[in-house]
Amino acid sequence: MRKYYAEFFGTMFLVLMACGSAVLAGPAIGTLGIGLCFGLVLFALCYAIGGISGCHVNPAVSFGVWLTDKNFTFKDMIGYWVAQLLGAAVGAAFLWWLSDFGLFGQGGIFKFGGITEQIGFTDNMSYLATNVLQHGVTWQMALLTEILFTFLFVFVVLGATSKFGNSTAAGAAIGLALGLVNIAGIPVDNCSVNPARSFGPALFSVNAWPDFWIMVVGPLVGALIAAVVWRFLASGRAPEETPSEINVD
Repeated sequence: MRKYYAEFFGTMFLVLMACGSAVLAGPAIGTLGIGLCFGLVLFALCYAIGGISGCHVNPAVSFGVWLTDKNFTFKDMIGYWVAQLLGAAVGAAFLWWLSDFGLFGQGGIFKFGGITEQIGFTDNMSYLATNVLQHGVTWQMALLTEILFTFLFVFVVLGATSKFGNSTAAGAAIGLALGLVNIAGIPVDNCSVNPARSFGPALFSVNAWPDFWIMVVGPLVGALIAAVVWRFLASGRAPEETPSEINVD
């Protein structure tokens, strides 16, 4: 059960701290700062829980690992998904609690950041850094972006944690990859590449749900492509260190 608890707490802090950087400090640090925060949070988590669960904290990563690591079973993947979604929900709840909706607020709407205006064809707004299409972005563009960026991110995870990578630097490579895709993807749809990261904030901002399917289909398809390409490049040889266990000692 330790690995499931690790995924729960890891995903909780990923949502709380990374999405929190947009909600609590977005206007001050901008897209570059938010992207770096996403990368730094995952970088730290890799070294904290990588030896316990592999620090997937992302259903797309778990899916990619399941496709490439015979030691990571379907049951493991489902358990990881449940832990990740629950962790994301709790992390988003804490972030909502810290906003003006919550205990320390005045009952209004938190105005610091993480807000997207004019969702869809309406003047509705979405809060808590939810993954929604930014103004002028089509669903086709967002879906392709999620597929390509998740492909890159999961490919880096699989490669960095294999015998062909440098396991001691895996956390740095993975965190850097997440930061890079966020910097490029935030202007499109606030960058998901992680269905759990999208799920948590959407629970507290109903206007995010119409675009939520993109944040599930895109990352899972991207992870599938990454797994296929990685298996081809690795010539089907099992890595000495499985992708589900990041060695950061």
